[in-house]
Parts: sequence; C-alpha cells; structure tokens
Amino acid sequence: TAGGRALRWANGRAPARGLRASPRARIAMPSWVIDRYGSNEVLRFTRDMMFPIIHFPNEVIIKVHAASLNPIDLSMRSGYGATALNMKRDPLKLKAGETEFPLTLGRDVSGVVMECGLGVSYFKPGDEVWAAIPPWKQGTLSEFVVASGNEVSFKPKCLSHTEAAALPYVGLTAWSALNQVGGLNQSNCSGKRILILGASGGVGTFAVQLMKAWDAHVTAVCSHDASTLVKKLGADDVIDYKSRNLEEQLKTLPLFDFILDNVGGSTEKWALDLLKKWSGATYVTLVTPFLINMDKLGVADGMLQTGVTVGSKTLKHLLKGVHYRWAFFMPSGPSLDEIAELVDSGKIQPVIDEVFSFSEVPKAFLKLEGGHARGKTVINVINRQ
Repeated sequence: TAGGRALRWANGRAPARGLRASPRARIAMPSWVIDRYGSNEVLRFTRDMMFPIIHFPNEVIIKVHAASLNPIDLSMRSGYGATALNMKRDPLKLKAGETEFPLTLGRDVSGVVMECGLGVSYFKPGDEVWAAIPPWKQGTLSEFVVASGNEVSFKPKCLSHTEAAALPYVGLTAWSALNQVGGLNQSNCSGKRILILGASGGVGTFAVQLMKAWDAHVTAVCSHDASTLVKKLGADDVIDYKSRNLEEQLKTLPLFDFILDNVGGSTEKWALDLLKKWSGATYVTLVTPFLINMDKLGVADGMLQTGVTVGSKTLKHLLKGVHYRWAFFMPSGPSLDEIAELVDSGKIQPVIDEVFSFSEVPKAFLKLEGGHARGKTVINVINRQ
C-alpha cells in the first residue's frame, strides 16, 4: 500500500507469525477502567491493569503520552453499543463466561512506540506516533495501549503530544463523512457550498478547517459564544442557532452542495430541503440508530431494522433529487498520514477546550458531560501526578 505500509517479505515469503518480547517485562500498569456501565462513579483508577500483549505480527505497543475524550466515551461508559461492540470483540463467542470488563475507555492516543510485532516494518521503537483506537479495543486512558499498525501514523512534527491527542478520532470521523462517504476531496471542493451543523465541537471544528483547506465555501452553525472561534478557523458564514429559528435563517441563504450533520434529531426533517436538487448534492449525518437498534433489538433484528431504515430514507430522498448517507468513525493510519500533512502545512490545527492531568479523568468526564465544548478535552497521561 501507499506510504510503505505493506509488509516487507523476505525471499517472497511472509514473516513468520510471532511475538517480540519486551526486555523490560511488565505485567501491570496504571489505568482508568470501568467494571460495569453507569454514570461517573463507575470510573476506577487501578495500578494493576493487565499490560497489553502483542497477539498479531502487525501490532505495536504505544506508551501513551496524551489521550483525549470524545462523546463516544460518555456513551460507552453508560453501555451504549455494548451488544455490537461485544460481538466485534468475540464474534465466535469463544470466551464463554468472560465479559468486556475491566474496560478502559479513551480512543485518542499520541505517544511513542515501545514494541513492534514481527510483521511491523513501517514503525520502530522510539517513533512518535498518533492513532485513534477502535471502540471494540481497550482504550487509551492507560500507560500503554496496543494498536494495529494500520491504525497508527507518525505524529505531526509541529504538534506536541498534548496537541496531537486532540485530533485523531474527530479527524477520522470527519474524514469518513466528508471524503470516504461524501466523496469530497481536494480536487472537487473548490467553490462548493458546505453547511456544517454543530460546528464548534471536535468533529465540527476539524470539518470547517478541512473544507477550507480544500477551498470550499463553509457555512457553520453554532451558538453565538462559539462564533469567534469558528470564524477564526475559516468559516465564511456563521449562523447562531439560538438567535432565532435556525431553519428560517438557513432558508434565506443559497442552496448547498453538501451538508454535514453532527446534531441529528429534528434537524434531519428539514435540512435536506436546503440542498440543491438533482445536482449530486449530499447530506451526511453522523447521528445514526445502528448501535441503539442492536442494543434494543439484539444483533439480527437490530441490523435488519437499521438496514430497513437507511434503505427507506435513501430511496425517499433520492426520489427528491438528493443523496442521504450515514457515516461512522473508521480507524485508518493512511488517512491520518494525510491529515498529518495538512497539520504540518498549517492548514489544520487542534482545537483544545481544556487539558486535565491523568489523576483528573473523572473531572474530565464531568466537563465533557456538561456539553457545549469548544474543541477537545485532553488528558496528559505521561505526567501522572
């Protein structure tokens, strides 16, 4: 694959499957975990979390310097998506009687590679990297975390670990919605009118910057107290959804080529009417019922219900001349490579709301619970005082 990520085979043969043991054997590490689902009181600090092990040749162990919180961490703490995530963790139900607990939350990591599987040729111990760890894996609110090599990328050189930890999960979520699902890229965005609903959060602030880097015209929706930030990030028009009826405000503007919806709810009922008809215009929402359906209905019925819902909505709007899509976070080292280039070129910068120490993780969760964040909530892990 591009960027030298393919395994380098010797004499045409794949490297033998195996492990590379650490010269400094460890069995436990500090971590924030949960042992059951619930509110903030379920968070527990331990120094005895099992040290991560390389199980596959393409995995690396990362020493976590900084992590950050995302809304999915709040949701997972409460049990959201447990059915689907447990199926992903153990699809064949081989671990009878075992549970996902103790579970470490946190998806973003910026840190240093400590150990590499035998199949890893793109990274080596000592490399400074960043990644977004998928939600079915143990998370990053720990001293160390294990990741697949194809989920990891070299950290942007211009950022500290604290700054870098603010970007991977929201960056890849926005990248999935705009590029992989929405089909937008550097060569086709110039002059396109983009509407971003929920522009002051982590995904929104990244999306504004990415669209401006690709020369689109961006209309951003946020509250008045976030308007200065969003304008600073490059938004051409900023709409205060609190000042008066949002739908009426947006209807006074020219129609859009693309809408990214980070809000959901009743917004979906009228937002698609703001798109240009029969022009390939697309609405992409990050608010989907997929995991909720599986939690409520079980795996089979939940997947069926989700398929029926997205199919009917897609057809309904296609007949009206617009495209309707759902998007999800997708882990991708190669996409992070592209994001890192944009960061190092000065086109994208992290937006950090507040930084907490490792001992303040519960306080950081409460901060995120309060809502209306202006960017990301970051945890400094390397300094654990």
